[in-house]
Amino acid sequence: MRALLVVNPAATTTSARTRDVLIHALASEMKLEAVTTEYRGHARDLGRQAADSGNVDLVVALGGDGTVNEVVNGLLHAGPDPEHLPGLAVVPGGSTNVFARALGLPNDPVEATGALLDALRESSERTVGLGLAAGTPGTEDEAVPSRWFTFNAGLGFDAGVVGRVEQQRERGRRSTHALYIRQAMRQLLGESQRRHGSITLERPGADPVTDLVLSIVCNTAPWTYLGNRPVYASPKASFDTGLDVLGLSRLSTASVARYGTQLLTSSPDRGPHGKHAVSLHDLDQFTLHSKVPLPLQMDGDHLGLRTSVTFTGVRRALRVIV
Repeated sequence: MRALLVVNPAATTTSARTRDVLIHALASEMKLEAVTTEYRGHARDLGRQAADSGNVDLVVALGGDGTVNEVVNGLLHAGPDPEHLPGLAVVPGGSTNVFARALGLPNDPVEATGALLDALRESSERTVGLGLAAGTPGTEDEAVPSRWFTFNAGLGFDAGVVGRVEQQRERGRRSTHALYIRQAMRQLLGESQRRHGSITLERPGADPVTDLVLSIVCNTAPWTYLGNRPVYASPKASFDTGLDVLGLSRLSTASVARYGTQLLTSSPDRGPHGKHAVSLHDLDQFTLHSKVPLPLQMDGDHLGLRTSVTFTGVRRALRVIV
């Protein structure tokens, strides 16, 4: 097997020595080329080259969810074709690793490498669905390029939290769950649309859902992890279905206490629910419009401000080794 290993040297949970051990373990089982990323977007460029080369069977992403997202967007730059494009394998190296863990891989990179090698020997793989987000035709964002996401996206509050975390990381702070919680509280205190949201969700054949403060789009469950605790915003979300959406129409103090507690105690059987919560399951396509520009995030990557984003759930988009 001919494989390309994309290594993020800034991965927060792997040292240079650990990465060397993992590279040697993988190289013992396949014809491996290892490339270390040098700039933001480099993993996407490498994934695109692998897709276009015709001589790569597998791309292995060693890094966090951001590295995986870039590789996926490179592999699928011309659209999904799981029968002919290289497969994807993931060795988790970030602080949370939602995509890898949602696939059932161990969170430890050494154990995950062992699981990957076992899967390769057994030819174990699955084809997963992905989410695609694009600027909405007829709006000021229509020229925004489309982008794939593997596990979640968000317009509004949660994307604002991601943006705050990225600012802290640029100042040298380490990405930790405690950092996310602190920035979530600061985002909440500064939220100007806490009681009357600006987001409207439109989908074919249904009445619009209006006045949302928060909109979380899930391609799988759980939505994220706090340490070893899975957090379920949309428990029914799956790599085998369309997209799920959790929307909240109020972020008052009482609502935050209620829905925050529900998220922290969520399970595969029950997520946030109540008067101000909207849960939608298995959507093929929908659009989020906002009266004011709001932050957008995908797979934990802050992508700037948007007023309208159209989401599509694409089934059987990518072949993954698990």
